[in-house]
Amino acid sequence: MSTRVAVITPASITRLDHLHRQRRFLRDLQTPGIEILRIEAWLDPEPAPAPPAVSSVHVPPGADGMRVGAARNAAARLALTHDVDLLVFLDVDCLPGSALLERYVAAARTHPDDLLCGPVTYLESVQRPSTMSELDAMTHPHPVRPLPLDGTVVPASDEEFDLFWSLSFAVTPEAWTRLGGFDEAYQGYGAEDTDLGRRARSLGMRVQWVGGAHAYHQWHPAGSPPWRHLDDILRNGALFAERWGEWPMGGWIDAFITGGAVEPHGDGYRRVVRS
Repeated sequence: MSTRVAVITPASITRLDHLHRQRRFLRDLQTPGIEILRIEAWLDPEPAPAPPAVSSVHVPPGADGMRVGAARNAAARLALTHDVDLLVFLDVDCLPGSALLERYVAAARTHPDDLLCGPVTYLESVQRPSTMSELDAMTHPHPVRPLPLDGTVVPASDEEFDLFWSLSFAVTPEAWTRLGGFDEAYQGYGAEDTDLGRRARSLGMRVQWVGGAHAYHQWHPAGSPPWRHLDDILRNGALFAERWGEWPMGGWIDAFITGGAVEPHGDGYRRVVRS
């Protein structure tokens, strides 16, 4: 019996090149015993047409920007109507490694109640892979997160829950239902994934690092700190602090303060008020 896996991708017209490459890699991914259901969750004001092999949902922006969490939730609801065995969330700028689905499926069998996270490699601007063999050769996972041996699964410590990144993760339908999905109060950029990790911890669930479930983040201009998302980070950071008693994204907040754009205010932060 095959395992039915829903691969869920929040998509935007601003990332079409990344999306086309991801579609090609998913189409070419051959994993015996795994049936792939592809769902794209469109974030733009108007939906874009999807290929015949891809299902889609449309979640237009809210008052404060793109609703990524709400879009993932909508796609997951659609996936669950198709009796899938596993939900795999893969951002539009990410490519699946050759063993990503296989490793996530194996990890879900032994850890069905947890959030499953594989290593992520951030590709350079000149790295534009066209084949899976090229992609595998570019593996260089981000050093901030643990890197288990291929085929092994290692539980995160309590301090590592905030290293849960939603650009590549997997969860069983039962665990997803228990989590309740992403908090849709977060709009625009930042904090919705850290919030989900905190909620998992509060429910007694674990984050599991899945060795060999590699994803590859395609390069695009971003900036560090991400200045164009400053207002989103302040707004979502304040919401997170209200929920969990502390601010997330501390490194970026510190950089904004150093850059003269943000200042402490009460128990949180605000834009610098200039005369």
